[in-house]
Amino acid sequence: MQLFVNDLTVMDFSYLCPKRGMVGESWIVDVILNGDLNEESMVLDFGKVKKQLKYLIDEYIDHKLLVPVEHEFSRVQQNEKTDRVKVDFMRPDNKSIHLNCPAEAYAFVYSDEVTMPSVGDYLKDVIATHLPENVAGIELNLRAEVINTPYYHYTHGLKKHDGNCQRIAHGHRSKVVIFENQIESIKWQEYWAKRWCDIYIGSTEDIVEPNQTAFQLEQGNFEQHHVFAYEASQGRFELAIPKSESEMLDTDTTVECLAQFMADEHKRLSPDEDFRVLAYEGVGKGAIAFA
Repeated sequence: MQLFVNDLTVMDFSYLCPKRGMVGESWIVDVILNGDLNEESMVLDFGKVKKQLKYLIDEYIDHKLLVPVEHEFSRVQQNEKTDRVKVDFMRPDNKSIHLNCPAEAYAFVYSDEVTMPSVGDYLKDVIATHLPENVAGIELNLRAEVINTPYYHYTHGLKKHDGNCQRIAHGHRSKVVIFENQIESIKWQEYWAKRWCDIYIGSTEDIVEPNQTAFQLEQGNFEQHHVFAYEASQGRFELAIPKSESEMLDTDTTVECLAQFMADEHKRLSPDEDFRVLAYEGVGKGAIAFA
């Protein structure tokens, strides 16, 4: 017997890619449980599926940075005394990425790349230890939202957030809808899809000097990087990322601030026109701004 739940949850996270850098992503999760009927004539109560499995997926993937541990660029050092983990992703041509964060900010995928199959295997191993005896196995279908208009991948961190959004490197795959004088503009949507393709969006107030972090380079310096650090309720977060793969804002990087930033940019570029921006944060949620 099989039990299925579609749209169980949406995982918003980022991952390290040797070609694309730090990639914000949003994947929808469908689940199938294989097993015998229990004493209630169920494989597993839908309420428990939605509560327990969603909790596990959120706990191990959502709002984390996924690191492909077996890739040759990945260097991971854990401090067992402080439960902090330093990650150096040594991409060439001054495009290395460096993090020093609490361990809970990461998910370590034992593969040379982060893909839907490798993440699915990682999750199945986690979930399998929490299933009741009558459930023999689990199948996960990870999929991206079908978006027929332009979209972008972005990563950010929200230090003022009480929850997991405070983690400095988590992200989203997001569509954007722009109205110019009440008419939808594919041109402007494509503009943002190109400008914010695999981008890290940081706040200027979080910029620090490299010597204020734990980062060191064997050769060269951090002149080609933005270096960020901040204290949040889960601990101290540090990140160095190429300037060429970043966008800086003078505000926080909540979706509300991103929407207003985009609207103000349009007004700056076309001062005689009126704009309405629907900026999504992952799947099915976002903010609307006007200029």
